[in-house]
Amino acid sequence: MACLIAAPCSGSGKTLLSLSLAAVARQRGESLQPFKVGPDYLDPQLLSAVAGRECRNLDPILCGSPWLQSTFRWHGSRAEHVLVEGVMGLFDGRGPSSEGSSAAVAALLDLPVVLVVEASRQAGSLAALVRGFRDHGPPRVRLAGVVLNRVGSERHRSLLQEALASIEVPLLGVLPSHPSLELPSRHLGLLPPRELEDLEERQAVWVELARRHLDLEGLWPLLEPVPPDPGLTDPIGALLGPPPSGPSLPVAIAADAAFHFRYPETTELLEAAGLEPVSWSPLADEPLPAEARAILLPGGYPELHAEHLGSSQRSLGDLAVAAAQNVPIVAECGGLLLLGSSLEDGAGRAHAMAGVLPFQARRGALSLGYREATAVADGLLVRRGERYQGHEFHRWQIRILGEDTPKMPVDGQLWNLEGWGAPTRLEGWTGPAMHASWLHLHWAGSPRLVKRLAARLRATDAQASGSGGLSDG
Repeated sequence: MACLIAAPCSGSGKTLLSLSLAAVARQRGESLQPFKVGPDYLDPQLLSAVAGRECRNLDPILCGSPWLQSTFRWHGSRAEHVLVEGVMGLFDGRGPSSEGSSAAVAALLDLPVVLVVEASRQAGSLAALVRGFRDHGPPRVRLAGVVLNRVGSERHRSLLQEALASIEVPLLGVLPSHPSLELPSRHLGLLPPRELEDLEERQAVWVELARRHLDLEGLWPLLEPVPPDPGLTDPIGALLGPPPSGPSLPVAIAADAAFHFRYPETTELLEAAGLEPVSWSPLADEPLPAEARAILLPGGYPELHAEHLGSSQRSLGDLAVAAAQNVPIVAECGGLLLLGSSLEDGAGRAHAMAGVLPFQARRGALSLGYREATAVADGLLVRRGERYQGHEFHRWQIRILGEDTPKMPVDGQLWNLEGWGAPTRLEGWTGPAMHASWLHLHWAGSPRLVKRLAARLRATDAQASGSGGLSDG
């Protein structure tokens, strides 16, 4: 039943192998459901584009083991093939532990592991490395075989194959050095598919390279789907229960090249809660949809588009007006930056943003890792004392403006963040109509967030209807 594609460390080639297998399946006209371990937005976008099916994240820290198992069984039983791409190194999890790691997910789902090893400067030492990953634990892994990346020649391949044979580990193929296998990246990871203009051409090359260099006969049985379970129900419906009665209430979601870090479950949960996602592009300076009852600002790369966003006066103005009229706003990471006073681009030039929150943003130190968040106040989505598991990943930092800044329409700080190797700190803004934070949350792990948002919008809608209709806000 399926397999998990892992590696000793990031950059070894597990994404390339996953994309190549997805491209082969699609070329054959066979459906393949991709999954990605961990809190990742960019690899899943590429896997979704190549496989033609929405990639699903498997993160036991953000979502818990029951959700991970149910979403894997549900989506994994609805395609002809299934693969899971791991995260970082095989045993890399929260802090120095293996919690939430690829190995932990493989053990939880009872999946064999295909290890991708960057072997450009190895020969006999490969056996020691692979033996270590095979025999390390807990959790123990079932190693199905190895795929080698950056193999320089047939002689090199033969050396490596003999090294693996000495420890009785199958070689399932190689990924040779080739321009199409060099995926461009930037400071938060790989380029998204919308920025890879040659993605279709690359896929054709990946298929040909896979046919020539991978043991597809050995790999294909490792992509078997999850056996269907007649008693299994849609995990989204299981989280929220039956859909509410009445018309759907529109929620504007920033969605363009600057804002695209969003799990597919976010949209699905909004719809299941009786809300209607409406795409809105601040980058295109679109007016905020007049019918929107709330605004969702997901993460992305606003820092790369700071100048363009700064000139989007209509979008920024509408956002500021909506905040002043207490239209509920939910912003995380890159979406948070749109609400500040200014945002510096990569060259250090500041550009005015919506001015809803009192801060300036500029490039700084990397903030990366899982965080436990404890709410310090009641707000739009959370209640004092509640705890949430989230993930932080950004290189831009914020500087709070002085006391002479005009008062913003929020009550105060959102929560206390704790994480391995990171100083404990207060972070974010909250209020009756505001939830803004650096922290990425997976709403499937915290379904009460969308329930509260929906309840707030329905109550406001009912109140407005009783008084003769909604205001222009």
